[in-house]
Amino acid sequence: MKRIIIIAAMALMSVSAFAQKFAYVDFNELVMLIPEMDEARATLEENQKTNEEILMSMYEEYQTKMQQYEQKAATWTQSVREIKEKEIMEIQSRLEQTQQSLQQELQQLQQQLQAPIIEKVNNVVNELAKAQGVAAVFEKASFLYVDETQMVNLTPEARTALNIPEGRTLETLQAEMMAKAQAAQGM
Repeated sequence: MKRIIIIAAMALMSVSAFAQKFAYVDFNELVMLIPEMDEARATLEENQKTNEEILMSMYEEYQTKMQQYEQKAATWTQSVREIKEKEIMEIQSRLEQTQQSLQQELQQLQQQLQAPIIEKVNNVVNELAKAQGVAAVFEKASFLYVDETQMVNLTPEARTALNIPEGRTLETLQAEMMAKAQAAQGM
């Protein structure tokens, strides 16, 4: 009799484990489309443009020194050529160091700007999951297959909670970014 009760209890526990509600969300979509990310992208683009201007200025200095060296090297003494070569190598080294430094700063800025956005999206997903009594939320991209009849898709509700416009998709975002890039090239 005791054995039957234990088996019945185990059966009930396993049935209740399968009765758990699971959900999934397209986290990348939410992060990329949230309005705050547009502001972050604009800030990053401004920074990138400034960095390019700095590097271009340094590159022009390098080019000028190289042209001067090529034009006048034959008329200079060995010591003057060595001094000019050293100058050119120093400019090249500074250019490379500045490029690496600016790239690192841009990556740090990107992380700094994205951290609160990711946290906000994560908090909204957690709140929605708790409100719906969901046991676990999975990232849609990590699944090879999702049976939507057996899992809750939190993405639409999260989009609403995050004020993402209804018609905005990753495809429309990409089109916006392409149009902006083409407009910038045309200027």
